[in-house]
Amino acid sequence: MKLTDLDIIVTAPPAPGWGGRYWILVKLTTACGITGWGECYAAAVGPDAMRAVITDLFQRYFEGENPENIERLFRRCYSSGFTQRPDPTVIGAFSGMEIACWDILGKARGRPVWALLGGMMNERVRAYTYLYPLPKHPLPAFWIDPDMAAEAAADCVARGWTAVKFDPAGPYTMRGGHEPAMTDISTSVAFCRKLREAVGDRADLLFGTHGQFTTGGAIRLGHAIAPYFPLWFEEPVPPDNLAAMARVASGQPVPVATGERLTTKAEFAPVLRQGAATILQPALGRAGGLWEAKKIATLAEVYNAQVAPHLYAGPVEWAANIHLAVSIPNILMAETIETPFHNDLIRGAIRVEEGFIAAPTEPGLGIEIDEDLARAHPYSGSGLHLQMQDAPCSYTGGNLFEGGAPAPKA
Repeated sequence: MKLTDLDIIVTAPPAPGWGGRYWILVKLTTACGITGWGECYAAAVGPDAMRAVITDLFQRYFEGENPENIERLFRRCYSSGFTQRPDPTVIGAFSGMEIACWDILGKARGRPVWALLGGMMNERVRAYTYLYPLPKHPLPAFWIDPDMAAEAAADCVARGWTAVKFDPAGPYTMRGGHEPAMTDISTSVAFCRKLREAVGDRADLLFGTHGQFTTGGAIRLGHAIAPYFPLWFEEPVPPDNLAAMARVASGQPVPVATGERLTTKAEFAPVLRQGAATILQPALGRAGGLWEAKKIATLAEVYNAQVAPHLYAGPVEWAANIHLAVSIPNILMAETIETPFHNDLIRGAIRVEEGFIAAPTEPGLGIEIDEDLARAHPYSGSGLHLQMQDAPCSYTGGNLFEGGAPAPKA
């Protein structure tokens, strides 16, 4: 087999936009006519620039290559331009194409991708969901209302979910770590209390932050929410400061999770060595794809750490996450986003049933993209998939963090 063609589709999920402003889908085709799909997670450049990066890597390193040669393709891209160091945009572009290669290989052999990654370890994968508003909940008020959050959590548990994620602790900003406002601490405590009352011991609480706190501020917040036994405290300080994250991990009782913004084993290994986290959250469309994520999971196993693949993207990355999760012994759970657009884009190929996802049985990733639907929703905005807030944390008027899909402004 040889790779001959590349196609890139940038599709924008309809409102309310759960999963980001746009998704970058990558389609590779071999000379023998087998197609594979991948997805690139959020990058530091816009979609037009990202198209150019993906195309450049394909023409330099993928075109004419056998898709079986995953390791060689990785080393070429990782070393591109005399780098040999993690680059979130280049490795993000590589990740989407790498996932597509595995889709091709599975289809060529008539086997699901997990069967090529060491076989089935888990017959089903525990899933978790972010807390999204019920139809009756107004936006943006939902994001700072513990009672509405509790209603949404109770609804999730009634539908079989065993873990819910939420992030009421205020904004993440381009200014780096800040001390949390006391109003943000009290809001966070209220969320944890109301959610624990709503779900009891039927579900884990996953406390999300986005690297926005100072070391001391994160420790204060961790102690404040600890009585409600969250399963994790996600990325409490900026991800570029592992020493600070390690101090948070040892300075308060809630287990620390991180990894959404990290790429390759070169960035995940120091997390484990420094004791900065015991739960790793690679986003496969950025971290290096399936093979690199398998290596990251193996490193985590050595350190008695678990893996919970991150998802704030489209269903192709979701499918890749599930195949990784089926194949590794230290999977904790996998993030899931259920919207009609996610479902329709892959023609309903992945289903969450009573909070779990069964191991896929179809060849490759087990999905096929509805290309007409994807192309019918082109992205026309100017914002990036996710963006940091410019304004600092407010210590007087309260903070309203609207998640990855802020309400449209009038």
